[in-house]
Amino acid sequence: MSAAYYVGLIRVRNAEQWERYVSQVGSTISQYGGRIIFRGAKRLVMAGEDMIDTGAHDRVVTLEFADETAAKRWHDSPEYQRLVPIRDSAANVTLILYSG
Repeated sequence: MSAAYYVGLIRVRNAEQWERYVSQVGSTISQYGGRIIFRGAKRLVMAGEDMIDTGAHDRVVTLEFADETAAKRWHDSPEYQRLVPIRDSAANVTLILYSG
């Protein structure tokens, strides 16, 4: 089985609520065997501007899990789902699952 990765494209609308979410989500990820590979703010689009709406997100996160089953188990877990309303009140988030 190959690793699975989430890429989250994020547009923060409420910084205070977003920090509340961020302060809690990491423990749910590690609880399900995942890890945060990268979390950052957009600096510069170097290529492919016509392929994305460059104004749609200002932050990105990449998460790694052992496999797709583990990744889905985290996403569907009660611990993470409890945080989804906080996430949704704070930001527009597109979360995409990739196999690697």
